[in-house]
Amino acid sequence: MMLTPAHPRDVYGLDGQSAAEAAFIDALERGRLHHAWLLTGPEGVGKATLAYRMARRLLGARPDPSQGLLGAAPSDVVSRQVAARSHPDLMVLERLTDDGKARKSIPVDEARKLPEFFANSPAVSPYRVAIIDAADDLNVNAANAVLKTLEEPPARGVILLISHAPGKLLPTIRSRCRRLAIPAPGVAAAAEMVERMADVPHRDAERLARMAHGAPGRALQLAAAGAIAIDDAANEILRSLPKLDEGALLAMADTFRGAEGAARFELLMDRLADQVRIFATQVAADGKNSLGLDRWAAAWERLSSWPGEAEAVNLDRADVFWSVISDLRAAVKTAM
Repeated sequence: MMLTPAHPRDVYGLDGQSAAEAAFIDALERGRLHHAWLLTGPEGVGKATLAYRMARRLLGARPDPSQGLLGAAPSDVVSRQVAARSHPDLMVLERLTDDGKARKSIPVDEARKLPEFFANSPAVSPYRVAIIDAADDLNVNAANAVLKTLEEPPARGVILLISHAPGKLLPTIRSRCRRLAIPAPGVAAAAEMVERMADVPHRDAERLARMAHGAPGRALQLAAAGAIAIDDAANEILRSLPKLDEGALLAMADTFRGAEGAARFELLMDRLADQVRIFATQVAADGKNSLGLDRWAAAWERLSSWPGEAEAVNLDRADVFWSVISDLRAAVKTAM
């Protein structure tokens, strides 16, 4: 039975990030707490979990050393309020809505609530805290609204911004934050966590950890999404080229409808792109077929860009899938 990864607000342990936690604690204890912290690193390394740990400490939760440097007791009233999303001194901006559905971006209307939130003194805590998960999901107007708050630092207020790709943020947002880099703990550590927390054998746990590039949270998300089966399907497509089972492809294309279908489509494109990248690297090392290399490189670029393009202009995912299959067949025939 697969485990659905818990929301970061419900996670109390965090392995492998003691350096980042120690840096935050040092700033807090020395009275040098910055008003805005940018938590950066690959997706799934625990940035949001760390943000909630930082928030609980700022909000006055009782420390729990058994949960690490920034650990808080789950039974503490602050922890319970944060978990229930009812703490008066915590504001969270995220793509997820109250019913659990994901929006395309964090809208400007929510970002414009920040000044009003920070204009009030903390109700029951030492600080007021806002978590933006993730800053990458702010639309242009929302990003400018957040910037306005960063330019006028609130008294006794702290903003925690999470970013998977900080280079894409406004330079003015980056310059007003203290950055905490959150590295991936590595494939071995991620595999151990997946094996411990999800019902998968050791070999599959290692595969998931490699797919996630050593990010445990991402590996758990992949486990819950059935990534092993999708990776197997991607491998079978590439192994069988150019002769493919049309019936099996039609059945696969039919699974791309709806929200779950979108996630399956994106994951399949990701796994195909990863396998094509490996193959193109091998072709380049061989050095005998520059036209074949160009075809595989073009296929990789299209695989990498298709999910975003399909979402942006509302393309039919099945049509995109067949275009990808056509590209792959052309690449294989060129290499033959």
